[in-house]
Amino acid sequence: MKQDIGTVAHRLAEDYRLTDYDFWRALKNLDNEIYRISDDRQPIPLEMIRWRAIIKQARHRRGRG
Repeated sequence: MKQDIGTVAHRLAEDYRLTDYDFWRALKNLDNEIYRISDDRQPIPLEMIRWRAIIKQARHRRGRG
């Protein structure tokens, strides 16, 4: 079962084992990979778009987005 983006983002934002840098690095890696895929004119997997939304929302909830 797929979890709601907001629910997962909330859990990640509340997990202080993850640093602000971890969020930034994950988002940067996803953005770079999405750019590479689109540059190759390939379809972008929806799961990548979903994780990018989750990470952005988690950063925002922490006040760093």
